[in-house]
Amino acid sequence: MNTYSLESFKRPKLKMPYGAKKLLMHSCCAPCAGEIMEAVAASNIDTTIYFYNPNIHPKEEYEIRKDENIRFAKKLGFSFIDADYDKDYWFERVKGYEDAPERGDRCTICFDMRFERSALYAHENNFDIFTTTLGISRWKDLNQINNSGLRAANRYNKLNFWDFNWRKQGGSSRMLEISKKENFYKQEYCGCVYSLRDTNRWRKFNDREIIKRGINFYEIK
Repeated sequence: MNTYSLESFKRPKLKMPYGAKKLLMHSCCAPCAGEIMEAVAASNIDTTIYFYNPNIHPKEEYEIRKDENIRFAKKLGFSFIDADYDKDYWFERVKGYEDAPERGDRCTICFDMRFERSALYAHENNFDIFTTTLGISRWKDLNQINNSGLRAANRYNKLNFWDFNWRKQGGSSRMLEISKKENFYKQEYCGCVYSLRDTNRWRKFNDREIIKRGINFYEIK
């Protein structure tokens, strides 16, 4: 049986496309970012973490997720950019899509907003490539994410989006292993107020306890 473990896995040497020298990595949260951050660190890729996620609700949840990401970035020696929490603009962008389903139009708008800001930062700070940690999650539509990233990159000359599939070759399994090893905060919904609402609706319908934020962490059992 083909199994993956952090102890035995020998990471391949990654090489960024387009001859890029340094990477801007949009990060959504520590659990999704952990495997990807370790992968680029093992390949000695000059990486800066860009945390721009005004979709996360409420602010207390945003701060927990951001702090976990900062903690791991410091451990790996990565620079960390704490971008704006402009939630009012996020609500303006998704207005009219409050009831869109997960992976629907509201998510596309959300990805576009976050990647547009990531691309702008990359353009203004001499990065010629950026990527995101969002695509490693099996709950996300990888094509939807990559299309948003490519649209954002195309706004600027000589800026590219790295659409590497981080799920492959055990990436999703190692994501979970690293989350347990690092005792990351375990969020129970995607992030926005509408995903929190819909998750709790589903839980109530199925006689399950509603989400309690800020108390659950990954652990090795």
